Amino acid sequence: MPIKKKIGSSASILSAAKEVCRIEAEAIRNLPSLLTADFSNAANAILKTKGRVIVTGMGKSGNIGKKISATLASTGTPSLFVHPADANHGDLGMITKNDIVLAISYSGETEEIIQLLPYLKGMKIVLISMTGNTSSTLSKHSDYHINVFVRKEACPLQLAPTSSTTATLVMGDALAVALMKQRSFQPEDFAMLHPGGSLGKRLLTKVEHLMVKGNLPIVKVSTPLSKVISVMGAGRLGMAIVSGNKKLKGIITDGDLRRAIEKYKEKLFSLKAGNLMTKNAKTIGKDAKVIAAEELCNKHKITSLIVMEKQRMIGVFQIYNLAKV
Repeated sequence: MPIKKKIGSSASILSAAKEVCRIEAEAIRNLPSLLTADFSNAANAILKTKGRVIVTGMGKSGNIGKKISATLASTGTPSLFVHPADANHGDLGMITKNDIVLAISYSGETEEIIQLLPYLKGMKIVLISMTGNTSSTLSKHSDYHINVFVRKEACPLQLAPTSSTTATLVMGDALAVALMKQRSFQPEDFAMLHPGGSLGKRLLTKVEHLMVKGNLPIVKVSTPLSKVISVMGAGRLGMAIVSGNKKLKGIITDGDLRRAIEKYKEKLFSLKAGNLMTKNAKTIGKDAKVIAAEELCNKHKITSLIVMEKQRMIGVFQIYNLAKV
């Protein structure tokens, strides 16, 4: 039967969207009340296993399972998604006795998953299930059952998995995050698993790899303004480092110059670097990660940091350098 095409009013479309958000939000709010000791026991079983978490599920549950598996794998828990139909036709060999299986089926009666039970039991593989039915075949045959029951689907026909898949995804995230915390998973660990991503690069790259270290625009406290401007122009960093007795005294930026013009007007060129500089310039060590440098710049609303090594000025890090990672 052909699907009827109809142009809806903006109000009716927005109303439907808001109703979906309300229903699914309510489903998520109800999840904490469904948590039992099986959740923590399942997490501990995963922490103890020498193998991987094999996630399996059919249809929409399978799609959610792929995301859960990917989240587990990227946050310190080795994981692999195996399609249950493929498993029943030769891919069971991908599941070893050291693995744990996380089977997802809202009804708990998905035929392709139920067919896996004899093999899993025969191999004595720990089985964790996520279903919305505590009395289902799958939940009863699981070592640990995680309940993802929802009162209603957001689909007005109560046919398309909507609230149930959202609840399952959130519960999967809850499991992954709980495992992360138990493993004391750190940003550096995340970066090691995401070396190709922007965040991973920032977590792994050190300040010394991006800093400008040659021909630094350094002036003395007594340097006249005309010379300061010349040094800043040659340095092409939009700033000058003010030094005295081989120690960092301050920094002069383009912003400092603009403010000085407004403040001193015709007296401007009678000033020295020491009159213009911002004292207590922010510094960072060369071995610091660039993500720490970025956070420091954002915190103080600045664009440049002086890179130090044993109280020596060895370079300049600028927020613009992050475009290189």
